[in-house]
Amino acid sequence: MRKIKMASTLVLGLLAGCSFIPAYHRPVLPVLNQYPVSGGTGPAAADIGWKQFFTDPALQQLISLSLANNRSLRQTVLTVQQAQAQFRVDRASLFPSIEGNAYAQVDHIPGNLSSAGQPVTSREYSIGAQAVSWELDLFGKIRSQAESAHQTYLSDKDTAISAQISLVAQVASEYYTWLADRESLEIAQDTARADQKSLQLTQLELTHGTTTGIAVAQAETAYDTAASDVGQFQRQVAQDMDELVLLVGAPIPPALAQQMNAVNGLSAETPLPEVPAGLPSDLLTRRPDIRSAEHELLAANANIGAARAAFFPSISLTANGGDASNALNSLFAAGQTSWLFEPQITLPIFTGGANIANLNIAQVEKKIQIAYYQETIQSAFHDVSDALNARETYVTQLNAEQDLVNADLRYYRLASMSFNAGIDNYLDVLTAQDSLLSARLYFVSLLLAQQQNEITLYKALGGGWQENGTATPPPAPPAHIIPTGAPPMQPTPLQ
Repeated sequence: MRKIKMASTLVLGLLAGCSFIPAYHRPVLPVLNQYPVSGGTGPAAADIGWKQFFTDPALQQLISLSLANNRSLRQTVLTVQQAQAQFRVDRASLFPSIEGNAYAQVDHIPGNLSSAGQPVTSREYSIGAQAVSWELDLFGKIRSQAESAHQTYLSDKDTAISAQISLVAQVASEYYTWLADRESLEIAQDTARADQKSLQLTQLELTHGTTTGIAVAQAETAYDTAASDVGQFQRQVAQDMDELVLLVGAPIPPALAQQMNAVNGLSAETPLPEVPAGLPSDLLTRRPDIRSAEHELLAANANIGAARAAFFPSISLTANGGDASNALNSLFAAGQTSWLFEPQITLPIFTGGANIANLNIAQVEKKIQIAYYQETIQSAFHDVSDALNARETYVTQLNAEQDLVNADLRYYRLASMSFNAGIDNYLDVLTAQDSLLSARLYFVSLLLAQQQNEITLYKALGGGWQENGTATPPPAPPAHIIPTGAPPMQPTPLQ
């Protein structure tokens, strides 16, 4: 008999550790093993905090305010808390639900209804605890469901980190756009003031008979065009500020607005630090959106285990125990103990193919998640590759555009001197001025594109959103089975 009990205990122990979750193998990288160009040397983007990358004090305050107040980010963070709570609910199914209860009943039967002809009063008391329908997880169904919820929680947590990185990049990009449009507005205003003086001078020369009406009309056209540009950039600057307020999630404090207005435009900004590209495989641990996609894949993998376990019997236990007595003073006396034990086993004999269909659904969902995971990696590789390809070309293009601005400035000065000396007509001045305006505005837009490309590269490489950077934990294999003890509530690093 003792050997039989030991064997039964061993079998139950083996079954309790049973799991039908398939062994997880990370899908192969659907990209090249290196980027098209070198990314330089230095610390990885994920280890560079946003305060180290964005050194403008005004921008740093804007980012801090957005991380604290942005409503979209707040929704994402609350979703993580919801997923964490759901995981705890699923994990709690591994343990019995025990309820305490106390019961008292007093019955009185009057004498005219009593068989003894006398009034009868009876009393019944009980106190104890009850385990309500606890399912033994012999085949790992509940643990598979808990593991799926755990991976979903980790996925949501990485999604929140990705949202924080995106918000930091959005605020920086919009701030630089505001600086660029404000600098373009100043260029347009300078041009309008110069055109206004030229118009006044040309009108004065017309009254003295030293120029023609054609020259005056040309000067008016130039001034009206510049005034129109001023209105356009004024609108863009105001809209940029509206977008910043929306991203920040609160009105810009007056002190911060004054600090922002003191910045001398995008050209005066300190260049963003260069970040190295590393290797494509680094993205697996650096980019939170890829980590999130892999957690979703692991959740789908765990669902297969739950679907497989549905083919096997389920055993539920209901039990209670305590003391019962017909007198309160003898409730805890010897011999008053009562108990009830009700095991129940359910066999899936005929389900109309539902279990097979559910398993097929779980297997297809895993294939879908594999495709999504690989697509996420390809998209990440594309983002990094594009930004790296653009980095060198922007440097070449900016140098050439700066030379063009200098050449147009010399052309404008020479044309103005020739017109004032009576050698050339005013049309040459207008042509030179229009070329100079276009070159200056394009240089600002090109500088903005270069800055935004660096922001894109920083984000694409998984740039850290924390102030002092975010350290990447050492690789470790993902956990598939939730232990019977308290589960880890922090993300499990992936290998």
